[in-house]
Amino acid sequence: MHTLKLIIRNALRHKIRTGLTVLGLLIAVLAYGLLQTVVDAWYAGADAASKTRLITRSSISLAFTLPISYESRIKGVEGVTTVARSTWFGGIYKEPKNFFPQFAVTENYIDLYGEYLLSPAERLAWARDRKGALIGRQLADQYGFKVGDVIPIRGSIYPGDWQFVVRGIFEGSDETKITRHLLFHWEYLNEWLVQRPTRKANQTGVFVVGIDAPDRAAAVSRLVDAQFQNSVAETLTETEQAFQLAFVSMSNEIIAAIRVVSYVVILIILAVMANTMAMSARERTAEYATLKALGFGPGFIAWLILGESMAICVVGGGAGLWLTPHAAAAFKQTAGGIFPIFAVSHATVVAQVACALAVGVVAAIVPAVQASRVRIVDGLRAAG
Repeated sequence: MHTLKLIIRNALRHKIRTGLTVLGLLIAVLAYGLLQTVVDAWYAGADAASKTRLITRSSISLAFTLPISYESRIKGVEGVTTVARSTWFGGIYKEPKNFFPQFAVTENYIDLYGEYLLSPAERLAWARDRKGALIGRQLADQYGFKVGDVIPIRGSIYPGDWQFVVRGIFEGSDETKITRHLLFHWEYLNEWLVQRPTRKANQTGVFVVGIDAPDRAAAVSRLVDAQFQNSVAETLTETEQAFQLAFVSMSNEIIAAIRVVSYVVILIILAVMANTMAMSARERTAEYATLKALGFGPGFIAWLILGESMAICVVGGGAGLWLTPHAAAAFKQTAGGIFPIFAVSHATVVAQVACALAVGVVAAIVPAVQASRVRIVDGLRAAG
């Protein structure tokens, strides 16, 4: 108990210096947590992908579509249970900043996504309305959409003014599911294409393929692609997670930069903390020599310095940990359009704790060793 009191008094001896160091630790731990959460949010879609869904697309690029005649041949592959069509629409709601994904899909698309919870009545209402649309809860909350609202979309890939009637709002099975998109009838889009001089009619962007077992994903993918080998439109079939990661990989440099910055923040505060502890130990050289003269060993001196360092890190790091989820919630509210899923993971919290403790230990090592080795005569002479 007396040792703890001494540690606390030492830490509070220079209140301004200690306060600024605590503030620096708070900001560093908070920044580290938020940056790591940004990285996690980037991978949220891929992490939530189902292992029983495959994506079949053009082997050249997503910009190339596939004929719908492929659907029956894919259905015939052993292990395939369901095949749905999905085409990226890419329209604009009012103005470009209001971006959210829109997909033209067949009705059985919903059967493949069991994590999207939709009432039977809403699904039936959507099926009966040619212009009907289903929207996710996150999208509905962001723009205040309700069932029955008309959502005007200005087409970019498919020019024109489109209007979709909200017939249902689907929920995510848990908070990790992204529900910030709009689904409408693939047939509605195809009808529009058939009436125009374009080769995109009776084509789809991708086929979403349901399989009976996750461990058959690789085998089914090979069988599907073999069906269309050497054809005019060859295919590439991959797991939904691999498909999602292909998009994330386009931003690998950005993600790597964010990771580096998060670690640099910790290194900077480590340097600041080490400097604080070095100054504190240097100022107390005579005190440590006096303690030695009174019979206290080098280990006690080292523990005093380590304890002071850890106390500062616990306060600063703890405050940063407490603020992180609140800051993440505020960020999600203001920038939910960028990251629909923005939650601090348990792994991030553990990493924050580990970083704060590591800073406390590493910053104290050199001052503790130097103070424990000081000779009594030299230490007392320093007082003069």
